[in-house]
Amino acid sequence: MISAVQVLIQRDFGLSDTQLGTLGAAFILVYMLAAPAIGLMADRWPRQYFISGGVALWSLATAGSAMARNFWQLLLMRGAVGIGEAGYATVSPSLLSDLFPRSTRGRAMSVFYTAIPVGSALGIVLGGYLGQHYGWRNAFLMVGLPGLIAAVAALWLPDPPRGASDSQDGDDPGDRPALVDYVRLLKIRSYLVNTAGMTCYSFCLGGLIHWMPTFLVRVRDLDLAEATTWFGLITVAAGFLGTATGGWLGDWLQERTPGGYFLMSGIALGIGLPFAVLAIILTNTSAAWVCLFLGEFFFFLNTGPLNAALANVVPASMRATGFALNIFIIHLLGDVASPPLIGALSDTFDLKFAILVCFVPMAFASAFYLYGMQFYGVDVARAARSGCGNLGANKS
Repeated sequence: MISAVQVLIQRDFGLSDTQLGTLGAAFILVYMLAAPAIGLMADRWPRQYFISGGVALWSLATAGSAMARNFWQLLLMRGAVGIGEAGYATVSPSLLSDLFPRSTRGRAMSVFYTAIPVGSALGIVLGGYLGQHYGWRNAFLMVGLPGLIAAVAALWLPDPPRGASDSQDGDDPGDRPALVDYVRLLKIRSYLVNTAGMTCYSFCLGGLIHWMPTFLVRVRDLDLAEATTWFGLITVAAGFLGTATGGWLGDWLQERTPGGYFLMSGIALGIGLPFAVLAIILTNTSAAWVCLFLGEFFFFLNTGPLNAALANVVPASMRATGFALNIFIIHLLGDVASPPLIGALSDTFDLKFAILVCFVPMAFASAFYLYGMQFYGVDVARAARSGCGNLGANKS
C-alpha cells in the first residue's frame, strides 16, 4: 500500500527518496524487533488471540496513516503496522504446522503464503487507483478498516496441541522454550542456511516491491494508476502461480531427495535472477513486463517449501519461537536495509542503478540453498527425536 502511494506522499510532504525508503523500513524494523518477544509468548498461550490482535492492530494503524500530518506521524503509524504483523506472522505458520503433516506441509504453506503476492498486488492496485482518484489519505482508510472483520473472525481459529500433526499426542504442554533456545536454534545448520538465504531474498524482493511503482512512474513515464495496475496484476499472477507451483514441486522433490526443498529453491532463484535484471534494463515495455513476470514467478516458487523446511527442522513446541528468530534476522539484515539503501543510492546516482544493486544478494541466496541441501535430512530427524523444548536434549 505504501509503495503505491508514496509518490503522492512525497509530493505532499516534500520528502527525499531516502525518507521514502525509511517509511518502508520503519514497518519492517518494528516488525522484526517485536517478533522474538511475541514468538516466546505464542509458544505458551493460545495462538488465535495473537493472530486476531495482530490483524486488528495493523488494520487500525493502516487507517490511522490517513490522519498523519507530517513525516514523523506517518513513520509512527508504519511502526504500529509492524507490531501487528509480528503478532500474526510469527504465529500463523506455527499453527499451520500443527494442522498438516510433514508430507503435505510444503503445499499447505504454499497455499497460505499465496496471501503475500495476492495481498501485495491488491494493495498496489487498489492503492494506486484509490490514491489517484480519491487521495492517499482516503486510500489508507478504505484499505485499512475492512481488516477488522478478519480480526474478529480469527478469534474462532482452531488451536491444536503443539506437535499434533507430528505425533499422536502432541508435545508436553508444560515444556515451553526459554530465551536461551534462541541461541540453540542457530546451531541447527539447515535453519541457519535457510535463514541466510531468506535474508538475501528479503533484501532483494523487499526493495523491489517498495520501489518498483516509483520506478515505473519516474523512469518508464507511466501514470500512477497504470503503473500500479500493471505491476500489481503481474505480481498477483506470478506470485499466485509461483507460490502454488512451488508447494507441489517442493513436496514432490522432497519425497525423492532429502534436500529437495533446498534444491528447488536454489535452482529457482538462480533462474529468476537474470529475468529480474532484464525487467529493469530493457527499454521495450512489453519485453520488460514478460521478464518481470518470469523473475517474480521463479522467486515466489520457494516461499512455501522454505517455510515448510523451517518448520520441519525446529521442535514442535517452539515453532513460533523459531519463526520469530527467523523473522528478526531476515528483516534486520534484509528488507529493513534495502528500501532506504535504494533511496540513498537513487539520491546519489539514479533509481535504475539503485534497484539493480539490490539484486546482487539473490545470487548468494541461490548458492546458500544448494550448499545447505546436505544438512536438511539430518536436522529433520534430530528435530523429530528431540520432540520439544530444549534442542539437542533427550527427554526421558
